[in-house]
Amino acid sequence: MNRRKQFAICVKNRGAEDLELRKVYQLLPDAEAAKEGYVRGIDESGEDYLYPAAYFIPIEVPRGASRSLAIAKR
Repeated sequence: MNRRKQFAICVKNRGAEDLELRKVYQLLPDAEAAKEGYVRGIDESGEDYLYPAAYFIPIEVPRGASRSLAIAKR
């Protein structure tokens, strides 16, 4: 299955100072987190963490930009 990577812009970071406002973050699919109102985002270290979904606005990015923005965890 070839899924496009998901990205979002951070619009809030209260209590999550590791998030930078107006920065684009890659999101990972996490149905359980979504049920609780959270998203799983990847930080600069390549680690993923749960954050409130209200802190992000999903965006569409062109395929070429998606490759450039994604953090490889291999």
